[in-house]
Amino acid sequence: MLARLSIRDIVLIDRLDIDFAGHLAVLTGETGAGKSILLDAFALALGGRGDQTLVRQGLEQGQVIAVFEVSPKHPARAILAANDIPAEDELILRRVQFADGRTRAFVNDQPVTVQVMKQLGSVLVEIHGQHDDRALVDAATHRSLLDAFGALEGSAAKVTSLWEARRAAQEEADSHRAEVERAKRESDWLRHAVDELDKLKPEPGEETALATRRAIMRQSEKVAEDLREAYDAIAGSKSSVPEFASVIRRLERRATQAPSLVEPAVKSLDLALNALEETRLHLEAAIRTADFDPAELERNEERLFALRAAARKYTVPVDDLAALARKYNDAIALIDAGEEKLKALLAAATAADAEFRVAAEALSKARVKAASALDEAVNAELPPLKLERAVFTTQIETDPASPGPNGIDRVEFWVQTNPGTKPGPMMKIASGGELARFLLALKVVLADRGSAPTLVFDEIDTGVGGAVADAIGMRLARLGRNVQVLAVTHAPQVAARATRHYVISKDALEKGQRVATRVIEVAEERRREEIARMLAGAEITNEARAAAERLIKAAS
Repeated sequence: MLARLSIRDIVLIDRLDIDFAGHLAVLTGETGAGKSILLDAFALALGGRGDQTLVRQGLEQGQVIAVFEVSPKHPARAILAANDIPAEDELILRRVQFADGRTRAFVNDQPVTVQVMKQLGSVLVEIHGQHDDRALVDAATHRSLLDAFGALEGSAAKVTSLWEARRAAQEEADSHRAEVERAKRESDWLRHAVDELDKLKPEPGEETALATRRAIMRQSEKVAEDLREAYDAIAGSKSSVPEFASVIRRLERRATQAPSLVEPAVKSLDLALNALEETRLHLEAAIRTADFDPAELERNEERLFALRAAARKYTVPVDDLAALARKYNDAIALIDAGEEKLKALLAAATAADAEFRVAAEALSKARVKAASALDEAVNAELPPLKLERAVFTTQIETDPASPGPNGIDRVEFWVQTNPGTKPGPMMKIASGGELARFLLALKVVLADRGSAPTLVFDEIDTGVGGAVADAIGMRLARLGRNVQVLAVTHAPQVAARATRHYVISKDALEKGQRVATRVIEVAEERRREEIARMLAGAEITNEARAAAERLIKAAS
């Protein structure tokens, strides 16, 4: 609920702080005292449209702060979480209006968009008046109100969930159907490509290996002879290796006679002999590599040409040809097996649609039953509100051919204001005063279901008096048992039923050069005087005071 409203430098308000509590609170005052300004400022804090004319003349900015107490499970907390706004014990909405038309919005001291502030405002407060239709103009609101009255929110949520499952199943089937149809259109080309690539059998890394081998073969003719001559010098008939081995053996036999002279030479010769052996092995390997069949070079070049031609044809690197072949094979498999999968997906989509329709039809029947009960309850509230000749009906248009996330129903509140007249949508048929009273009857019937925790009624008692005004006050007080109700009123019968009473006045400042709007909470004697003023007008008489006293006692 709204705990505090602080306004700074908005039109005639220079500085204003009001603390609120639960139940019914009324705001009264002379015409022109600033009640509309107060509501405009409050609407600004709820995400309403900014206006540079709201800033008090001569100043650069004004601001409004609305502090709310919200329960842990209130929908506002989900909005906070979705926008990464820290949740605290209190929810503080602050809106700054600049004289150049700009505005800034803050929630719990964190900058936010006006849209986020508006989302929060819509779940925290409902403002209703003769010319305020925000809660009634959207038929989706009527449907949610009916669901709240009939305790059908769970069934409605299930229908929404089944609708999403139905949509997902249909989208998957449609997507697969498109893939199968696309593959069918390309099937001839795909089969030719698969056949060609299967014959080619490309392998990753093959191009590099072939190119390397081709380069070696092309160079091998130039170096092969030199390699063989080097090999002959080391391992052929002219090789000095046998002689080196014989020398080493002779020196080793002399090693015992002069070790210091022989052993270094033997060691060096032995190293040289090992190096020559290692060289021989390298030369043998090089000769084997350089020794190739000319036909192999031709085959190598033909394979390399075929791979690169295929790569150009399919516009992929040679190393990706193997993956492309697998992809095309998968596409062929999709054509061959896709029909079976499509049948399964279509069956799943049909089953999801059937499940949704069963739930939607059950919800529709429950809505019809709830609508009958809602109509009866609302119509019972109309006679005391001087709408005894009016009839309220909940129109439900059921169209299974046009389903949606909320089911198959379109719900709209209709009224017939007088016998013999044509019924129609409440927004089009009811006048301003009638509309406000129809809304009040609805809110009383719904109590704390389908309602924001704070309801504001702006002069819904205009044009009525006596018993009707008393009936309005009684119903506002009944509403106040379940939700916080703030009512701007000119009816003393309504004011008498409030648990808290605020008087709005316009006071002169600075020797009459400027005026400012003030709001004070009154009680006891001061409250009786205000209600007497509402009864009598400019001159408060003892009879008016006595009548005010009777109203207060009757209300309590």
